[in-house]
Amino acid sequence: MPQNVLKTGFDTRPITMEPLWLIAFQAPVEDVDRIFDEIIKVVPLRQGKTDRNAYRGASGYEYYRPLEGTPTGAETDTRRRPGVDEVRFFLPRDKGVLDQVIEAIYAVHSYYEPVITVQEVLRSICKGLDDQDNPHRWWNKGGDWKSPDA
Repeated sequence: MPQNVLKTGFDTRPITMEPLWLIAFQAPVEDVDRIFDEIIKVVPLRQGKTDRNAYRGASGYEYYRPLEGTPTGAETDTRRRPGVDEVRFFLPRDKGVLDQVIEAIYAVHSYYEPVITVQEVLRSICKGLDDQDNPHRWWNKGGDWKSPDA
């Protein structure tokens, strides 16, 4: 019987592929940091030797049309809201932690019906091989990417 690697993960020499959940939420630019700060109160978002790991995509437009029963009431035109970002991060597959994170997002989100998605994925984690001299690593390519005000 073949293993389902999405459930079990697998190993290579330098990397372990861990079964996790990929969580994504969309929010107006001005909400994102507030929401992220609440999430890290629940879970550290650790990956290897770092924590508070997430990815924030470039702003885009959100399309929607309020229907009857929404706080603003029904509208006939489609709204196009600029300045909506998507943030993605990984969680251990622990239903209790997932519940807490979703509740934290909802508690501080400006929408009464925020867009939150959950996917089963595998994420890489380095085994910590000694490759300090690897010419492809950012620290061996002439400087640090981090700006002083980052």
